[in-house]
Amino acid sequence: MAKRSKRLKASIKSYKNEIDKHFQKLDNDIIEKDDILTRYHIKEIDKSLIAALEHKINLLDESANEADLKKYKNKLEEYKKKFGMM
Repeated sequence: MAKRSKRLKASIKSYKNEIDKHFQKLDNDIIEKDDILTRYHIKEIDKSLIAALEHKINLLDESANEADLKKYKNKLEEYKKKFGMM
């Protein structure tokens, strides 16, 4: 079980890094006024990255990462409202 939890922790960290990268790309797309890529990054974060992160956190049953998950979800909801994707 120790190996599995170690792998899960590593994958959670990896997903967090990937989400942060997509948020940076999203901010750059907003600055460059590229709506198509902006919407792509919003969908990518929402559909695959946050869902996978949430699944990994639930498998590990670690409440410390749930605060980060809520932060990401709230930030994403702000972007969705801004671009009318609700």
